[in-house]
Amino acid sequence: MRSIISIFAVLVLISCTEESKKQPFQSVDITPVFEDSVSIRAITFLDNRTLAFAGSNGVYGTVDVNPHQVRTNVQIYDSLTPSFRAVGGTTQDFFMLSVESPALLYKTGDQGKMELVYTEKGEGVFYDSLTFWNDKEGIAVGDTMDGCISIIITRDGGDSWTKTPCSDLPEGIEGEGAFAASNSNIAVQGNKVWIGTTEGRIYFSGDKGTSWEIQETPIVSDEPTQGIYSMDFFDENMGFAIGGDYTQPESNNANKIKTVDGGKTWQLIANGQEPGYKSCVQFVPNSNGEALIAVGFTGISYSSDGGATWKQMSEESFYTLRFLNDSTAFAAGKNRIAQLVFK
Repeated sequence: MRSIISIFAVLVLISCTEESKKQPFQSVDITPVFEDSVSIRAITFLDNRTLAFAGSNGVYGTVDVNPHQVRTNVQIYDSLTPSFRAVGGTTQDFFMLSVESPALLYKTGDQGKMELVYTEKGEGVFYDSLTFWNDKEGIAVGDTMDGCISIIITRDGGDSWTKTPCSDLPEGIEGEGAFAASNSNIAVQGNKVWIGTTEGRIYFSGDKGTSWEIQETPIVSDEPTQGIYSMDFFDENMGFAIGGDYTQPESNNANKIKTVDGGKTWQLIANGQEPGYKSCVQFVPNSNGEALIAVGFTGISYSSDGGATWKQMSEESFYTLRFLNDSTAFAAGKNRIAQLVFK
């Protein structure tokens, strides 16, 4: 009897394991959530029910993910309406960073309006992306100024930001920057951070931006419109980056790379295969690093085998995407935000 019970228990365990393994996605349902005359390239989840966003014409707001209730506002600076392409969040605050000079970094204020916490003016000022390690420490990246890429860091929850001096950074390349395409060319895991650039290089720090080194990659970067547009890390070892050329979106040569050793080495993957240019790539949560979604104005593509092969799931155009859970994501693009449910 005991052996029969043991066999039954093993069979139940095997059955449960098989049931828990998710099957590859076959389709995606797209539901419009917000439509307006605004370009949105930056979204982030503040918690499991609130999506925050910021875009062109000074527009920013939140989406309640359950009833899809949207609240918007417009940020004015003097007589300017800034264009926001970078956002971030802690458990306490929402942050949004504008692109061109003057660079304006706002955080949620105590008086019910956004508070300006960092400003930078000058020729060449252009910030691209923003994220946080935790509730105290965050980082933003911008294009090259005075010989090095622009990096600002906060250690006090975003109340103040300090620009990293060129003496603390690797030698830059003239004109090197990051694409302000989807707020996803910075990836963080633990104490680590990776920043992908227009030159196809990755700035890496293992100590939250105290020291830096360069990781070289084989991604195509011969033209100013080529390089790393987006990257994501599933854990501290497995990462994926995508790029291409938005002026030649069908080109799929050397535009996808992968690492399994934290970026020490990067290899081309699915070279010469679909997809071509994409502006954002994200690992699907709880997929063991096997599932990825990439979006761009060319549509939505999906891989279930770690990026080795891909299929197009939709021709719907989006610039950026973030997952709420392992089957639901929100995506933003030209004039809209939508909910994506993968099945």
